[in-house]
Amino acid sequence: MRISPFFNFISKFHPLDISARQVKMMERIEEGDLIAALGTALGEAAIGIVRMSGRGAVELVDRFFQPFRKGQNLLKTPSHSMRLGYIRNEDGEVIDEVLVSVMRGPHTYTREDVVEINCHGGILPIKRVLDLLLKNGARLAEPGEFTKRAFLNGRIDLAQAEAVLDVIRARSEKGAEIALRQLSGGLSREIGGMRDELKSILAWVEAEIDFPEDVDQIPVDKLMERIDALIARVDGYIEGSRAGRIYREGLKTVLVGKPNVGKSTLLNTLLGEERALVTDIPGTTRDIIEEAINLEGIPLILMDTAGIRGKAGVVERLGIDRTRAAVEEADIVLALFDVTSELSEEDRDVLELIKDKRGVVLLNKIDLKERRLDVDLIRERLGSSYVFLEISARLGWGRKELGEAVLNVVGVSKLAPESAVLTRRRQLEVMERVRESLVGAKCGIRGGMPPECVAIDLWDAWTQLGQILGDTESEDVIDEIFREFCIGK
Repeated sequence: MRISPFFNFISKFHPLDISARQVKMMERIEEGDLIAALGTALGEAAIGIVRMSGRGAVELVDRFFQPFRKGQNLLKTPSHSMRLGYIRNEDGEVIDEVLVSVMRGPHTYTREDVVEINCHGGILPIKRVLDLLLKNGARLAEPGEFTKRAFLNGRIDLAQAEAVLDVIRARSEKGAEIALRQLSGGLSREIGGMRDELKSILAWVEAEIDFPEDVDQIPVDKLMERIDALIARVDGYIEGSRAGRIYREGLKTVLVGKPNVGKSTLLNTLLGEERALVTDIPGTTRDIIEEAINLEGIPLILMDTAGIRGKAGVVERLGIDRTRAAVEEADIVLALFDVTSELSEEDRDVLELIKDKRGVVLLNKIDLKERRLDVDLIRERLGSSYVFLEISARLGWGRKELGEAVLNVVGVSKLAPESAVLTRRRQLEVMERVRESLVGAKCGIRGGMPPECVAIDLWDAWTQLGQILGDTESEDVIDEIFREFCIGK
């Protein structure tokens, strides 16, 4: 297809061919630039893995590897095979008995030659093997450099690279499912489809720009319909990103209520262990107890706080002050009230504390027959920001329903198994800019703007989508993303 002068002009700002940028970034990975790092945590374990990537990785390890069987040196080892033997230092001393995996590029994680040395899991043998490699031509890998090389070498895109970190840090099974779906390219394929649709629309607009006398005028209704369809998809991703971030990061959740209302009992029930001290003495909890739990697939960072009451000692008062601070910082509140007691002054203090937040009101002790709490008054004070749920913290009643209530409070529903969602704030911000550009294109069409102006907005949307995949993202942003990784990944 012929590239028009207009496209050449636009390409200065929205480049069609991003290979030059990747080539520039790849210049930093010089031939023979070997990286090495621990692939497992440093400490006592069954095994510890030292991994290398780059041209000459096999040759370097082979210099110090003595196979148990003759003729099994690493240079002759087929790709994706393992060899048993010793690693010896420059003086011929045995450092460790190891299994060496040889994987030849491009069919590797980084698309380069990769060698993994499986050592005994003690600190000393792993350190000695790594030091040997670093003294003889390798350098210590930067954080995330193995995954970064996979990205620069075209094996994965930026969204998939971010998913690698999401898999590692997943707080729930659902979060892991979302990350694995993104790692397999689910989000990338959908973003790629949207970019293809934008290029198709742009080709349509370009035809009118270049050949106004030879082609029919673009049917405005059809053009608007296609742009509206893209905006609808963008809106779906923006809305779904809230669920994605919740499953990835978890919700900071604070338990509040008057003393002896059942906060610590609920925490212990949710955790399945006696984490918090439970007594009949008011004010037992003096400090914030923080635990991560998985509630029906939803990761919560749950904080049990000091009970709110007016008559408190100096130490207990400090705990109450921390409770107030925790409420301010929390994403949601779980407020407990005793259904067997009338609304007390302490309960009213709790209502005043949480009135500007959102969360779930837990009506506790429903296993007891007595009912004295004025629930309607609580509803009136808190409004629609809270969902009400009857529970028994002691017996564990309402656990499953609590998970549903939390999702309702934050305004998301459970994701379908095949859903591809945005899990990163960076991705959400990009998608919001895409929406702005598409809306700008619509406004230009409605206002009778020249097609060149409409095309600029459409090109901007196309470029912004490319930032999610890393095609058009800046080097600084890419470097910042990989700095989140641990060394060795």
